[in-house]
Amino acid sequence: MKLPGHFAFATLLSLFAFAQAPPGPLPPKPGAPIQQPPAEEDQRIRVRVELVTTPVTVRDAAGELVLSLEQKDFRVFDDGVEQRIEDFDLGGDPLSVVIVLEASSRVEPLLPAVRKTGILFTQTVLGQTGEAAILGYDDDVTELLPFTRDHDKIEKTVAHLRMGTSGARLHDALARAVGMLNTRPKDRRRVIVAVAEAADTGSETKLGAVLREAQLNNITIYSVGLSTTAAMLRSEPRDYNPPSPTPPGTFGRPPIPGTVQTPTTEAQRSGNIDLLSAIILLVQQMSNAVGENSLTLAAAGTGGRHLATFKDRSIETAIDQIGAELHAQYTLSYRPTGTSGTGFHEIKVEVSRPGVTVRTRPGYYLEK
Repeated sequence: MKLPGHFAFATLLSLFAFAQAPPGPLPPKPGAPIQQPPAEEDQRIRVRVELVTTPVTVRDAAGELVLSLEQKDFRVFDDGVEQRIEDFDLGGDPLSVVIVLEASSRVEPLLPAVRKTGILFTQTVLGQTGEAAILGYDDDVTELLPFTRDHDKIEKTVAHLRMGTSGARLHDALARAVGMLNTRPKDRRRVIVAVAEAADTGSETKLGAVLREAQLNNITIYSVGLSTTAAMLRSEPRDYNPPSPTPPGTFGRPPIPGTVQTPTTEAQRSGNIDLLSAIILLVQQMSNAVGENSLTLAAAGTGGRHLATFKDRSIETAIDQIGAELHAQYTLSYRPTGTSGTGFHEIKVEVSRPGVTVRTRPGYYLEK
């Protein structure tokens, strides 16, 4: 049968248009299931909650380390909300340590004593399973030794520390150490031990930025303070506990939400309140400290300890004390639940045993 002319022309136009159309989804074959769009749950952006790890040092009334506590003796709070302790350990996880040594000419009289400390790092700090890298700094930051477990290399590198220029880029050196530790396995405890003055000159990195990164990456900073000033020569390292403004057994302010008031928690809270405010301000604004207290704030902000030295032999004593503490330190890990997502998260640790003092890191900061 012959088709009318106008119908044949329309058919040719439709075939031409189909051939020129851009490729697109084809209709399903008869009987084939129709593909559905992703479920609403799959379209949401998933945020992975990281494991928060905090070191906890417990001492008795005589200042001796307490080593007999169990997981059930600890309670940990994040912004006042009690958390479930997921991992618990006492000094057992292997250490990854970055040793930061000031090589500035400013501390030239103390360098001979610093050069003798290599064996202390290998024997009392690292132990059998630890590894270390070494940074030296003056006007520049130099990697003197990459991560190694070779004790001989570590000791020789420290022993051959050369005096540099008069600069002291402490913050840049700490930032470099944080970056190096971020490459280490998650199952290792990450520690910086800085043997240095508290002063910084010329760093591009702010101390607050160093603290924020160290807190987020579960890095603890210890420091051995080098100083030639008379004030530092006359002071010994000690933990300060301010006198209580209220009679024994009473408290002058309400408890932190979600916690039970005890002498342990109140001593921890009162003793660190000014320091805590300074640390929070630093990490929020990513600013520098006022005055020469960078090492004190870096240690307190990460759960470590700053030990001032007053003569050459005390440098060795301080490193020995750091090593003893690291191997007698409790490590608690948890995944934060029930807290706000951004801002500064305050960490509090409560111990059921009476008459002890507890030191841990004050918290961590999550950017908005």
